[in-house]
Amino acid sequence: MTWVLLLHIGLALTFTIRILLRDDFSPPARLAWFIVIVIVPCFGSAIYFLFGEIDLGRHADESHKEIFRSIRRDASDYMGDDDAIPQLIDPIFHSGFSYASSINGFYPVDGNRAILMADANETRERLVADIDAANDHVHVLYYIWLADHTGTAVAEALIRAAQRGVTCRAMADGLGSRLLLKSDLWQRMKDAGVHLAVALPLDRPIHTIFTSRLDLRNHRKITVIDGRVTYCGSRNSADPEFLIKAKYAPWVDIMLRLEGPVVAQNQLLFASDWMQATGEDLRAFKLSFDPVDGGFPAQVVGDGPTERHGATPQLFATLIACAQAELTLSTPYFVPDATVLEALCAAAYRGVRVELIFPKVNDSWIVAAASRSYYRKLLEAGCMIHEFNGGLLHAKTLTIDGKISLIGSSNLDLRSFDLNYENNILLQDSGTTAAIYQRQQDYVSRSTSVVLSQVLNWPRRRRIWHNVIATIGPVL
Repeated sequence: MTWVLLLHIGLALTFTIRILLRDDFSPPARLAWFIVIVIVPCFGSAIYFLFGEIDLGRHADESHKEIFRSIRRDASDYMGDDDAIPQLIDPIFHSGFSYASSINGFYPVDGNRAILMADANETRERLVADIDAANDHVHVLYYIWLADHTGTAVAEALIRAAQRGVTCRAMADGLGSRLLLKSDLWQRMKDAGVHLAVALPLDRPIHTIFTSRLDLRNHRKITVIDGRVTYCGSRNSADPEFLIKAKYAPWVDIMLRLEGPVVAQNQLLFASDWMQATGEDLRAFKLSFDPVDGGFPAQVVGDGPTERHGATPQLFATLIACAQAELTLSTPYFVPDATVLEALCAAAYRGVRVELIFPKVNDSWIVAAASRSYYRKLLEAGCMIHEFNGGLLHAKTLTIDGKISLIGSSNLDLRSFDLNYENNILLQDSGTTAAIYQRQQDYVSRSTSVVLSQVLNWPRRRRIWHNVIATIGPVL
């Protein structure tokens, strides 16, 4: 038994020292790892080795930096500049747009317009129609791309476009779209001349384990057509029935169809991923700048493990701090860090009407338990919490004071904060924000409100379970 004890102590000390040397860990994350490693050192050490550190490797980091250096050097006209913020943005929201610009250098550009898609059917029909009308290029990137009705319709539209001479580039995440990558549909696209790439492939798992992490993913959903149209929102290339997790269906998503200079920014974000995966340079991409008369300012916000740590929660906290009267937020996965949690509570305490909309039934039992561990604190601060009943609410939206919207792929959880490549669009427009806010209120009308008395009456075992999961959430 002596050697077992020595092994226990040795592993615990080794990984404790490693954790203490990590300056990028938050105290809660560090504590969670300490608990796991001390209680189950062999298992905990193995899990830490596989998932404990957020690092794509030195080569990926340097490649990412070089790609964005080339984008800033050769495409700065499309990224905007810091002079735009005081000219275009209401002074109350300067800090939010300034912080967003600091993440990867996209500034607000004027002259955009957007249409909120009514539902999944309209999204698919408009997207396919836009691809069928393309005459130069189509670029798509999805985290999850299924060979179902929607995924097949998009793939076949790309095939038709490629066959008539349109340059088509299609990219899918190696994990989220693993079924498609092995399918005949993927091969058909290749045979038709669609240029294909895999984001963060899993073809060398042992190498990935030793140099990076298997669960670092590209969670983006980007479509760019002829540099004229882009789509941004939460919808993957999949039906709302979402056959791989059908028992949680329908998956309720939201998508904007946008035109204007922000399209070029989304093109550049797609290009950065494509260049990382294929080695092509920026000269392969056509960029255009087509402002719409009477349009609004908007900017792309891209984040990921090769950007600075904490950028997404700090962005949310900064935007929340800008709110003067009301903010409404929907997300399927709510496991905030202290930055976001305290910002929400502070907003409610200073009189802002804070509405939070989460799914009642979640496909992640970990997230469901951890989310509810925050309910009491939020409700005591005066936030309103609604749990959506009509399927899995997957829409990621933030509206502020009837003027500002943030929409895209980012959830409010540790995975989106630290592990995933995400894409969002931040915009200032009363009309678009009103449309998104109305959709949020539709979610509220299909939800059950959670009140403080209800949470206080939860059984102790349930509260303990929620808090245990939240405590070790950074490990899970």
